[in-house]
Amino acid sequence: MNKPSWRFTGREAHTGIESLPPPPSWRCFGDANRTRGGTYRVRLGEDGRPPEEVELVNAALLLRRPLLITGKPGTGKSSLAYAVASELGLGEVLRWSITTRSTLHDGLYDYDAIGRLQDANLRRKDDDTPPAIGAYLRLGPLGTALLPRTTPRVLLVDELDKSDVDLPNDLLHVFEEGEYEIRELSRLGAKHSEQVQTSDGASTTLIGGRVQCDAFPIVFFTSNGERDFPPAFLRRCLRLEVAPPDAQVLREIVTAHFAQHLAQHPTSDLLTRADELITQFITRRERMDLSTDQLLNAVYLVTQQVDPLSRPKLLEAVWKSLNNQ
Repeated sequence: MNKPSWRFTGREAHTGIESLPPPPSWRCFGDANRTRGGTYRVRLGEDGRPPEEVELVNAALLLRRPLLITGKPGTGKSSLAYAVASELGLGEVLRWSITTRSTLHDGLYDYDAIGRLQDANLRRKDDDTPPAIGAYLRLGPLGTALLPRTTPRVLLVDELDKSDVDLPNDLLHVFEEGEYEIRELSRLGAKHSEQVQTSDGASTTLIGGRVQCDAFPIVFFTSNGERDFPPAFLRRCLRLEVAPPDAQVLREIVTAHFAQHLAQHPTSDLLTRADELITQFITRRERMDLSTDQLLNAVYLVTQQVDPLSRPKLLEAVWKSLNNQ
């Protein structure tokens, strides 16, 4: 079999990159038709009852309470939020990725005071009127989720356990009251209106400086279990522990992600070879931390005529333990 022309060889320069195969479905960017929740698979209960995550999502919907999802990386915690938004037709998920420097203010809104001052100085020669403040205000994911709407938005607060110790407690008032204040607008009066940008690229008109939600957002907190949260925070959440997917669920996930490949190659033995990878993957997962996307990476290599099982060093790299062991 001839080697693909796009390959790096460490030799002479060439233009074979133009024949590079399409990326995996989970690595496509700028695709308007990409649905991140479409490949999520629930773990069906043996007694025929709805699985725990379905029950808890519906309870969170009814109670208007956040859902705290804890589990190892790659177990589908974030995917659950996208699956809910997709199934219920709630639009784009508002994602707030937490770091050690994240604050409540970051999630609510950002005000570019320096940019407004610079623009005011540039205009001062011809016009003493300061530029409208709304052009320098941008709502964050949390601030956007709390805008008054008839139907809720889905807010994903990802990896909350990476936050500063104060952030969970700082969130309590906002989620209890369903409101927040933009002080820069409050100073302009209760009847003052400004058009501001939202975190999803749209815009909205705010009257006064207080934002009060109508429909409480569907909030998903995810955590890798790296730290505990304060009791006051925990009692305001429903809690879900996500276990790593078993062989059956992994096969369903592989089938969903590679549906287009299977449709284009109906005689392909991909699922048979994927079963071999799944068996090896579960065996390794018992002694090291691995995520589901690492399995998907190995299966994708198979679709490109690269067999990871016959290349131990490559498989070792693709399935490197997440805890570096």
